[in-house]
Amino acid sequence: MLLGRWFAAAGLVIFAGTAVGGYDVAPASGDGSVAAAVAQPLADGPSAAAPSAGPTTDPLLSGKRRMTIVRVGAFEAGLSLLDGDRLAEVDDDQGRQLFVPTPVGSGQFLVKAYYGGGTGQPVCWQVRNPGDTRPLYVRGATCRAGDPAQRFEITAVADGGPREYLISNRWAYLRDSTRFGLIMEELGDAPPASSFRFNDNGPAPRT
Repeated sequence: MLLGRWFAAAGLVIFAGTAVGGYDVAPASGDGSVAAAVAQPLADGPSAAAPSAGPTTDPLLSGKRRMTIVRVGAFEAGLSLLDGDRLAEVDDDQGRQLFVPTPVGSGQFLVKAYYGGGTGQPVCWQVRNPGDTRPLYVRGATCRAGDPAQRFEITAVADGGPREYLISNRWAYLRDSTRFGLIMEELGDAPPASSFRFNDNGPAPRT
């Protein structure tokens, strides 16, 4: 179980805030990549993270370290790319729970996902548009550095805790939704709703 390592970093901080808007998207290609977003309110309202502090030079984001990721405020769960290919929060060992953000230029990263042993070929996070009224979400896909849907920005939170980051892809930020779980959402003028703690787990696998 990886939960012990999720909480190796400093204590989690709960941010109080206001609800932020959801969005409806139109796919840009056959694989469901997002092309545009239109603001539309969601019923749920998680706490808001502090504004971004800009790009980071943290060695943990060099592509040479592996980590677990915990949403700030989620005390008993960490991120996992499930075998059903959706990014979710779990409190057990299911799915791929080790991640290696790998720089691909322009301040962007592929987020490679591994099983607990860190062996085998990784899969990468990819933003997916389900093509209906549900919001965007993150799934697993074959790693392709040139795919915009796989190029994520990881930005330190101003006045946040140790290794506390916002995760985004183009217009959309990774956040928790009471109704849908982890989703990607355009925020408009609202501050990012969820931030994430990165916990170092040693050298990245050699793949």
